[in-house]
Amino acid sequence: MNATAAASAIRVRRLGRRAYEATYAAMREFTATRDPDTPDELWLLEHPPVFTLGQASRAEHLLAPGDIPVVQSNRGGQVTYHGPGQIVAYLLLDLRRLGYGPRDLVRRLERAMIATLADFGIAARARADAPGVYVERADWPDGGGRTEQRKIGSLGLRVSRGCSYHGLALNVNMDLEPFSRIEPCGLRGMRVTQVADLGGPRELEPVARRLEAHLLRLCARAE
Repeated sequence: MNATAAASAIRVRRLGRRAYEATYAAMREFTATRDPDTPDELWLLEHPPVFTLGQASRAEHLLAPGDIPVVQSNRGGQVTYHGPGQIVAYLLLDLRRLGYGPRDLVRRLERAMIATLADFGIAARARADAPGVYVERADWPDGGGRTEQRKIGSLGLRVSRGCSYHGLALNVNMDLEPFSRIEPCGLRGMRVTQVADLGGPRELEPVARRLEAHLLRLCARAE
C-alpha cells in the first residue's frame, strides 16, 4: 500500500478488555516500527481498574489509590482512572500524512466525544484551559441545586516522529468511586459523571459505535 492509499482509511480494532500495561507496550511497538505506508489504526477497548499517570502528573493528585495499580505512562496530561464500563479509544495516526498537528488532534477528539454525547441528548463542551469534555448543569441529584461542571471524557496523547498514540476515555457505565481517590487530570475538586447517569445507554456498544463513527469522520484527513 502506498502512502496515499494508506491515508484514505483508518483500521478499526475492537480489542475487548485488555490490561493497560500490555496495551501501552503494544502502542509503543506499533509506533516505533511503523513506516510511511503503515495504515493508521483506531483501537477501541476497556481496561481493568488502573490509575495512569501522565508526564505532568504530580504526587499530590494521587490521593489514595488503595489496591488499584498505578502505572506511569509517557502520554501528556496528569492522573486519570480507567475501568470497566469506560470506552477507551487509542488513535495511532500519522499526523504528517494526515496534514494536521497535535493541537488540532486534541480538538478533533473533543469534538468526537461531544458529538457522541449529543447523539444521546447529552450537552457537553470542551474547555480551553483543561483538555477533555465536561457537562454543566444545575440539577445534579447529589449537587445541592448549584450549577456544577463535571468531567465525562478525558484525553492524553503522545506524538513520536509525527505519529500519535494514546487517546481518549469516555465514561459510560462504570464504578465512579475510584475517581474520588485522585484529583482527575489535576483539577482540584472536579467530580466526574457518565453517560448512563445522564439518560444515555447503559451498554457500551451503542456508545462505542457512535464514537467510532465520529472519530473516523473527524480524524481521517485535514479539513
